[in-house]
Amino acid sequence: MSASLRAATEADIDTLFDIRTSVIQNHLSMQQLSDLGITAATLAEAVRSGTSAWIAELGGTAAGFAMVDTDAGEVFALFVRPEFEGRGLGRLLLNEAEKALFRHHDRIWLVTDGHAHIRANGFYLHLGWSFACRVDERDVRYEKALPRH
Repeated sequence: MSASLRAATEADIDTLFDIRTSVIQNHLSMQQLSDLGITAATLAEAVRSGTSAWIAELGGTAAGFAMVDTDAGEVFALFVRPEFEGRGLGRLLLNEAEKALFRHHDRIWLVTDGHAHIRANGFYLHLGWSFACRVDERDVRYEKALPRH
C-alpha cells in the first residue's frame, strides 16, 4: 500500500488536531495546544494565510501531517499517528516541507523536544539536519542548508 500526499485545507483542521493529539512522544493535549495559542481558529487562519500544510494518507486514512511557516523558513509541525510509524510517512512529509521552504530560503529550521529519548532527534539528524542550538531546557533547534549541486 503506497502513501499519498495532499494539501491540507480548512476542512482538515479537526483531522490535524486528531493526528497531533494521537502521538505518544511530544504529546500535547487539546488544552495544552490551546494554552500555546494553537486553536482551530489559529490553524484555520494559518491555512487561509498561505501556511503550507500536507496530509499523508495511507489506505485512505489520514496518517500524518506537516506544516511549514514559509515566511519564517520553519517546519512548524510534523506528526505521524503511532500506528503508522515506520512506513516512510515522516520522510515523505519532511521532503515536501523542505522543498516548499527551500523555494524561499537557503537555510531552514525547526524546533523539537531535545530529550535523548525523543526519536525525532535521530530522525532529523539521519535526514541531514544539523543541531543548531538549545532553545530552552527542553527544546532544541535544528537547521538544514539548501543543498549545493
